[in-house]
Amino acid sequence: MTSTTSLSPVSALPVQIATNQIGELLAFGARSRLADGGFGWLDDHGNVATGHSVQTWITARMTYVFALADLQGWAQAGPLVDHGVAALRALLRDDEFGGWFAAAPSATTPSGEGITEKRAYDTAFVLLAASAATAAGRPSARALLQDAITVMEERFWSETDGLALDVRSGDWAQTERYRGANANMHMVEAFLAAGDVTGDAVWHQRALGIADRLIHGTARDYHWRLPEHFDEQWRPLPDYNRDEPAHPFRPPGATIGHGLEWSRLLAHLHLALAEPPGWLLTDARAYYRASVDDGWAADGADGFVYTVDFGGSPMVRQRMHWVVAEAIGAAALLHKVLGEPAFDTDLQRWWRYADRYLIDHHEGGWRHELDPGNRPDGRTWAGKPDVYHAYQAALLTTTRPSSTLITALA
Repeated sequence: MTSTTSLSPVSALPVQIATNQIGELLAFGARSRLADGGFGWLDDHGNVATGHSVQTWITARMTYVFALADLQGWAQAGPLVDHGVAALRALLRDDEFGGWFAAAPSATTPSGEGITEKRAYDTAFVLLAASAATAAGRPSARALLQDAITVMEERFWSETDGLALDVRSGDWAQTERYRGANANMHMVEAFLAAGDVTGDAVWHQRALGIADRLIHGTARDYHWRLPEHFDEQWRPLPDYNRDEPAHPFRPPGATIGHGLEWSRLLAHLHLALAEPPGWLLTDARAYYRASVDDGWAADGADGFVYTVDFGGSPMVRQRMHWVVAEAIGAAALLHKVLGEPAFDTDLQRWWRYADRYLIDHHEGGWRHELDPGNRPDGRTWAGKPDVYHAYQAALLTTTRPSSTLITALA
């Protein structure tokens, strides 16, 4: 594992805003703690929203956030990490078949039902949270990490494909025929963390293999507009979910935020490997620039559109907070790694936009969705479910470049 120091310092304005946001986001996110276990979905005012089960992806992401905060030295973080780890080891875990339910019942769920299917997306975040909590030295975190590694390797990872399955039934007997780039993107993030924390290089190599196939292969072939959806033979499904253009997890077309997120992950991979292939930074720069060209102010107004078609025309013009957060993270990391002033110029632009439109200076947190006129909206993302993307954007702006934020802080 390698790291580097910044070749060119980040400008003062992004650092100032990001530094202020770190504490504010942690205080806002702490309000999601559920007395009965796990972390809840926050509404626009920072209160736990009714009608939601305890979501594994939210609990895992918030556990990860608080584990990073613990590594930072935030005094309130430790008990929140332990609270999340406990939920991932009991409330959300399937003691009969292993793995994690997608959701568990909560006191605010009218139906009192959870979701018993098992998802690679959720499992990637459990692995990420367990890695960060282990690095922070939290009790029971290493046991959770070993459990997540076992489930990942035995139930989701396909050594033949060099990629992960997506959704399986609760008893593992059935596997959805769908294969997805989104879950595998988060596998890259989780595998980098697992490799850093365990010291087992196989995780970094698996992450590299995913990136090689999906980005250096498919995304490049599609002019940096990655098809997100595939069949079980990993053949692209370009018309998948055409009738649900604003789907929160599986929208059709190319997802601008994922292009930005992938560009950041390629840079992390470059820093993780002792002998990184040259294409990692070349592809990171190209994918970043293509995503900005396609997505920023594509309809004449500031902000990133959510999705574009495979010719680059906007499909869904809503502005999602996480897309700007990933633009910030990518620009910050690429500026530090490559030392190119254009990334710092972008970083200032994205933070100004976030400060003006997304950061809720009255209620706290970030508005998760805006309409094409940059007014608050909620047709896809109601409320402010978690702080994962925004918090990482703030940390990536203020920390040294490294293979993961876990390593940067530890």
